[in-house]
Amino acid sequence: MLLTQVLPAAVLSVISLGVDPSPGWEAQAEMDPAAGLPDNFAVTLATLVAVLVGGSLLIGLVQAVGWAAGSWVITQQATGRPASLDAALRYGLRRALGLWGWTLLVSVLIGIGFCFCVLPGIYLAFALSLAGPVYLFERQNPIGRSFGMFHARLGLLLGRVAVVGGAVIVGTVVPGFLESVGTGALGTDPFASPGAAVGVVAVIGVAALLALPAHLVQLIGLLVTYTEQRAHEGPVNSAGLAAELG
Repeated sequence: MLLTQVLPAAVLSVISLGVDPSPGWEAQAEMDPAAGLPDNFAVTLATLVAVLVGGSLLIGLVQAVGWAAGSWVITQQATGRPASLDAALRYGLRRALGLWGWTLLVSVLIGIGFCFCVLPGIYLAFALSLAGPVYLFERQNPIGRSFGMFHARLGLLLGRVAVVGGAVIVGTVVPGFLESVGTGALGTDPFASPGAAVGVVAVIGVAALLALPAHLVQLIGLLVTYTEQRAHEGPVNSAGLAAELG
């Protein structure tokens, strides 16, 4: 999680802050309030969007490596088998592309749901929360299986996923707020001087590190919820689940 969730998130935050054109736009507006759009507005905006979207997609792929690797480690530990970092990452790399693709599809569906008065998006976020583990263990129909598992024991899974989601929200919002306050205290253009640049990188790094427990809670909470539901569907044990992972 540290290598595949925390570090990429910190890198993207630093890059995003570095390419953010708003300080220059604000300075130009203060100098000439009657001026129109800033110079090269369209090109600068397109560059910013490309960096944010491209960076998010790339980091999503790296995070998929971590999700697959982390699931493998937890399952191996449950069987009492050794789980080294290099073996975990090799497994994660092997399964990352497929997991990343399904995660993108789930994200799009949830985003569409939020466009319809928010509640459909919240419902889809809950109903599709187990799509990742389903893909890793069963390799087929992650969306349909996640829906089926969620509704099969609606009350229990709703409570479990709500607890996990609440912990993740708190665990990410608080570091995000601290990062915003810390970077804001360093001025509108923190990369204008070496000292401020070092300070902003340190603030972003600490904030990303503080979000590490949220990543762990999400991974472990959803994985345990999935395996418990599998146990209610039929006989299953850790060895069998480990064999399914491959």
